[in-house]
Parts: sequence; structure tokens; C-alpha cells
Amino acid sequence: MDSSTAGVPILLRIVGALRKGENEARVDPVIIFSVAIVVLAITTHEAAHAWVADLLGDPTARRLGRVTLNPIPHIDLFLTIILPALLILSSAGVIFGGAKPVPVQINFLRNPRRDWALVGAAGPVSNILQAILWAGLLSALLHGGVWEEGSWGIKVLQIGIYANILLAVFNFMPIPPLDGSRVVMYFLSPKALRAYMGLERFGIFIILGLFLWVEPFRDILRGGIDWLLTLILELVAMPKTGGFF
Repeated sequence: MDSSTAGVPILLRIVGALRKGENEARVDPVIIFSVAIVVLAITTHEAAHAWVADLLGDPTARRLGRVTLNPIPHIDLFLTIILPALLILSSAGVIFGGAKPVPVQINFLRNPRRDWALVGAAGPVSNILQAILWAGLLSALLHGGVWEEGSWGIKVLQIGIYANILLAVFNFMPIPPLDGSRVVMYFLSPKALRAYMGLERFGIFIILGLFLWVEPFRDILRGGIDWLLTLILELVAMPKTGGFF
């Protein structure tokens, strides 16, 4: 994402710690637990796709072990490791990556067009639910005075909320092969659907190009994140703080 997004400093601190000598590298709890909560957000997203596909008639992903919160089956060498690392180390100002796509045999689904849309929506919806969960927990802890503002536990929950909202908004964008495109496909005529699906082979390049060179695209993404974040914070009655939010 844009270098101003909240997750970037955490990632850069991790890279900086790894660059230090073995005796000097000190990774604080914020980094450790932030990585864990972001990994959970990603693996839950992918597992949700697989679980809903299985529920709607396609057992392919389940048979491949993708209905799991274990991150290892969801790792894609290029999208999860190589691409984000290259972007971080090159100081490109953008952090972008992904997990291994969940395989879905559309013909196995009981109602292919409708169910394909539901499978696509499952991932982002799982992130919205996680964001609400972490926001509700944070709100309760702040209202109860359990944690003081600025404590590392609060920072971790804030990262968890933001990461899940970012994943939800980004993946709901209607650019093939993002999840939002699966929802859009449900409403297209057969002719429009064929043309739209033809974009999928170029999807990764379209997305990277939009991130790198189209500022209005980043503005739309930031606007969607801000809108959903505000909505969730109001839903859980989050107290005003002078920090992350």
C-alpha cells in the first residue's frame, strides 16, 4: 500500500531488526504480535474462501488442506514472500502481496454464478468480522481502563483492526482476480462476463500499475478504508484517543 499506511512502519521495523547483527536484533512485542495478528487475518481470509466453497458443493480446496488457519498451505512463494520483500527492500513506497489463490471448481458449485460470488465475498467478510472483533475488544479494554492508551497491547489491536479493514476494502475492489470481481460477475450479462474475465490474466499488472502510478486509485482505497474504519469504531463505541485512530 501507500507508504503512509499504518502497517508499513511495522514492516520496516522488522526489516531493520533483521538487518542488525544477531546480538543487536531486538524485536519488541508490538512487532511479534502484530505479525501474528496480520498472519491470522490473511489465513482466515483464505480459509473462509475454502470453507464456503466446500459448503456450497466444491470440496477441492478442503481436500488440498486449505480449510485451515495454519498459514503454511496458504503461502505463495512469489506473492507472499518474494514480491513484498522486493518492494520493501527497494523502497518503492508501495507494499503489495498476497496468498496462494484458493482453487475453486465452479462447475461443482450448486448454483455456480451465485455461489462463486458468495465464495468471493467470504474472504473480505471474514476480515470485516475480525476487525469488528478486535475493535470491540479494544473498546471494552479502553472503557474498562484495563490498558492505558499507548500500551503495546492497544497498538497490536489497532494494527489488527487496520490490517483487516485494509484487506477487506482492497479485496472488494472489482478488479479481476480480486474478490470484488467475483461479486460483480454475478450481475453481468454473458457477453460482458466474457470480456470482464479476459482481464484476469493481466490483473496483477493492472493492480501494480494502479498502485504505482495512479494517485486517484490510492485515494479511493484510502477513502474506503477511512469509511469502513469510522463505521466500525462507531459500531463498537470506541472512545476517542490521541493515538492510532
